[in-house]
Amino acid sequence: MAWTDYASAPAPGTPVCPADQVDRVLSLTVAGPAGTFPLLVLRAGGGLRAFVNACPHQYLPLDHRGDQIVSACGTMLMCSAHGARFDAATGAAVGGAECGLDPVPVVVRGGMVVIAGET
Repeated sequence: MAWTDYASAPAPGTPVCPADQVDRVLSLTVAGPAGTFPLLVLRAGGGLRAFVNACPHQYLPLDHRGDQIVSACGTMLMCSAHGARFDAATGAAVGGAECGLDPVPVVVRGGMVVIAGET
């Protein structure tokens, strides 16, 4: 599923958070006219990445059972509910899930992370 298929997907240009708030990984909810949207924003691969915070196995947030979702080496995100692992830079499934996380395009404008248009 593409991030834009979610009923609550925010529109391009929607502010997410100040870029300096993203240390390693930040779990947050973006509010918009269509409702709330679960998002993970992280520093990976030399830049900022964002993914829908929904494990494709059960669509629970990756941090559903705790906030320890980044591997010790910082290269993987892990579902706290059942242990599926995803590449932090791409969202691709590494183990425990049939498909990867849904990436959400983000850019930094004026020090704020904002939703970009589809890439």
